[in-house]
This record gives sequence, structure tokens and C-alpha cells, in this order.
Amino acid sequence: MKIKSLHSIIAVLIIALTFSCSSTKKDPLSNEGFVNIFNGENWDGWHLKLRNGDEEMAKKVYAIENGMVHVFKDFPDSLNLNTGENGTHGLFYTNKKYSKYILRFEYKWGSKIANNFNQWQYDAGCYYHVFDDAIWPKGFEYQIRYNHITNKNHTGDFWAAGTHLNWTSTEDGKSFLLPKNGGKNAGQKKNELHGYTNATYNALNNKWNQCEIIVMGDKYTIHKLNGVIVNMGTELSVSEGIIGFQSETAEIYYKNIKIKEFDEVVPMEEFLK
Repeated sequence: MKIKSLHSIIAVLIIALTFSCSSTKKDPLSNEGFVNIFNGENWDGWHLKLRNGDEEMAKKVYAIENGMVHVFKDFPDSLNLNTGENGTHGLFYTNKKYSKYILRFEYKWGSKIANNFNQWQYDAGCYYHVFDDAIWPKGFEYQIRYNHITNKNHTGDFWAAGTHLNWTSTEDGKSFLLPKNGGKNAGQKKNELHGYTNATYNALNNKWNQCEIIVMGDKYTIHKLNGVIVNMGTELSVSEGIIGFQSETAEIYYKNIKIKEFDEVVPMEEFLK
């Protein structure tokens, strides 16, 4: 009887485990499985870089405050504004490389401006699949930008730096459009590729934006802003790399930096439903 009971328990456990695994595979949109890659207390697992190479200054540019990263926290407004120096351009990078994952984070703008602001207004970003962590790096950028002059959002734009991908755009090739909405295959592209133009965003209102990057090796990448797909590419020229968050022309806050990794490529269709 004891042997039969043991066999029954093992069978139940196997069924439960099989069901659990299959459920996870069937539901890549689940909020389960995300882990914090920034602990909100220190820079364990990260390295900081500025254009001027000053490691001590980098710790001040990327100030940790109340579990967030507060860029330019203790710096004066209009720091090196339009001087061409731009010494505080930089990123804080993961030490670990990632390939297939969903990355989530939040950001909001502060009020201070810096560096070459007149050229690139309220500009920052998140780089991924970085294979050269120079300033500026080589990889793909999820652009974070707001042009207050034209009142136009650029968050979610691509900047393919030293990389390229296959892109789908409007008929005139000026911005991203989902294929189901009439987007045309624009072929392999690089550099700046504008995202969906009508996404909801928060600019200078002290409210947070929710950002998401879904990338599966070199198969595809999807940019989301506040729950909406704003850009997408396939056939990436790079399949893995480190991740970095940028300091550039304005005060910015980053928080809730989380990642969910996958062992296998999840079909893109799962995220386009």
C-alpha cells in the first residue's frame, strides 16, 4: 500500500510540474518571472561610464535616491549647456549579457537641462544588445526623448548604432506602422527610426512612463510605451549584449528596472495578440 501511495504522489507531482511548465510556455505575457536587475541600493551587477572618464563623477551623475536612479540630482541646471563639452554623457550598464527577454522600466523627466540640449531636447535612452560600451555605444537604443518645441514624443524610437534590423513603416517611410494596420516592409535599416506617432506619453507633467522591450535574440524586437506597441524590428544584426541606461541632455529618473528571461524564442505572434 505504501508503494502504491508513493507512486500516486509521484504521478501527481509529475502532472502538476508538467502543467506548470506548459502554462508558463503558453503565457509569456504573465507578470510572473520578472526579477529586479537594479536593487535600488547600490551598483552591484552594474558599471558606470561617462564620456569624460571620471568614475567618481559618474556615481554623482547616477545618484541612487529612494530606490530610483536620479540622473543629474545634485548638478546645477544648464550644466555645460551648448558648450560642446558633454562630459556627463554616459550610461550605467549591466555587467551581464542578455539575449531573450522582456525588459521593463519606468522613467519620468525632471526640470533641469544639460549638455547639447538645444540639439536634442529632453533626451536619454535605454541601449540593449550592446557589444561595445563606449560613449556612445554600439547596439540598439530604445530612445527616450521629448521635443518640447514641436510637442512631439520620440520615446520608443530606434537608434540602431553600429547595428541594423528589418523595419516596417508607413508608406512614406517616416514612422513605424504595424503590418496589420498597413505597414510596409522597409527592408534593413539603421540609425534613427521613428516610432508610432500617436502613442500616449507623459512629458513634463511629473508623471511616470512605463516602458517595455521584448527582444528574442536576433529574431525580433518590440518596443512598447504605456502598454502600446510603438516600434518593432526583425532580423537583428546582433543577438545578445549588455543593457545600459543613458544620461544625456536632461534630468531624468529611472525605477523598477526588471527583466524576465527566456530559454527559447517565444513566437512574436504571442505579443501581437
